[in-house]
Amino acid sequence: MIAPMAATPDALPPFPPGFLWGVATSAHQIEGAVDGRAPSVWDAFTAEPGRVRDGTTAETACDHVARYREDVGLIRDLGVDAYRFSVSWPRVLSPGGLDFYDRLVDELRAQGVRPVPTLFHWDTPLEVEEAGGWLSRDTAERFAAYTATVADRLGDRVDRWITLNEPAEHTLLGHALGEHAPGKKLLFDALPVAHHQLLAHGLAARVLREHGATSIGIANSHGPTWPASADPADTGAADLYDILLNRLFSDPLILGRYPDGFAEAMPGGDVAGDLRTISEGTLDWYGVNYYQPTKVGAPGAADVEFSGLTLPAELPFSVRQIEGHPRTDFDWPVVPDAFAELLTGLRERYGDRLPPLVVTENGCAYDGIDDQDRITFLDGHLRALHRAIEAGVDVRGYFVWSLMDNFEWAEGFTKRFGLVHVDYATQRRTPKASYGWLRDQLRRQWG
Repeated sequence: MIAPMAATPDALPPFPPGFLWGVATSAHQIEGAVDGRAPSVWDAFTAEPGRVRDGTTAETACDHVARYREDVGLIRDLGVDAYRFSVSWPRVLSPGGLDFYDRLVDELRAQGVRPVPTLFHWDTPLEVEEAGGWLSRDTAERFAAYTATVADRLGDRVDRWITLNEPAEHTLLGHALGEHAPGKKLLFDALPVAHHQLLAHGLAARVLREHGATSIGIANSHGPTWPASADPADTGAADLYDILLNRLFSDPLILGRYPDGFAEAMPGGDVAGDLRTISEGTLDWYGVNYYQPTKVGAPGAADVEFSGLTLPAELPFSVRQIEGHPRTDFDWPVVPDAFAELLTGLRERYGDRLPPLVVTENGCAYDGIDDQDRITFLDGHLRALHRAIEAGVDVRGYFVWSLMDNFEWAEGFTKRFGLVHVDYATQRRTPKASYGWLRDQLRRQWG
């Protein structure tokens, strides 16, 4: 299946030798086959009326469990090195659930594609949630045991692991604002969720090391935070937002400490000991998911609707629109220069403590198969990434989100991030113009 040549002919600048190119997906968003796994928090969440914009569920999604060979063929033909997928914890809890990942990993390796599994991408088993979920310290221990089960089966064929995806979003959207599963609205009382996810990373990394793993990362979301003005009320609000969405998750991993004032808010009697578990020897590289910068100011007097979210007025900040830039179908501003700003900013903040970086997600929502806007987005962001590398940032790989259109969480099937179009009624896959553009760019990279 050959995608059309895109209308943007200019070649990207050459990336360093050995640079890793990949595409990404997650289990709940594409797998389907719900009868082959235990229920997750997302099954319970989407069953509640009004939770998902179009009223859909991921019961079938992209039917990837049945169609994985076709999908691996698309990855192979694209010419990337690696496929970042997630392992469904609820599927692993089910008899024979790991058999699917056995087959997937074998197929990827047979087609010359490196498997890069993510162990947690938001689909907490419902039985774990009902036992306390991520508010409970025990969930971190249960996650470590699950990691051991997966590593026992796949560790002989997987050489690169990701523990968790975007613990910041899972904390904020799932537990503070209630916009994602499990739908809790705890605001700052959700902070234990952040700590327990970071602890789960540390415990899982220890398990992976015991299984011989030498390439472990985490996929944290990051974006520059821009104050709405120079007014101290706006800059103070922006600083707090930046801590909550960025540093609360990177500082413990990279520096072994929480930002000032936050360690005291974390649960457990030995937070210092937990921080050692979180930080010491747990990262060989650091994954960065980037989509957009955020403009932040002092709190307002009323709730604010922003990018499909309801931000309550009681939050100590407000999010503002960034004007003067193109916008995606998600109404996110397209600012490639902010991507370079983010990457150079991480290096400036952490210096020699910063591990090598891998961009574990970057992409955009646009409709249509002739998706020239996505080509423009990817072209701009890859050039920004190259500028950051030239400026001395050690970035070793880049994964596009996403391989294919999929179930976009609370947006259902209304937003399309894929390089490959999926007709959800027929499950027909059609490579988009952006697929052809990236394929051709990679051929040029390989020389």
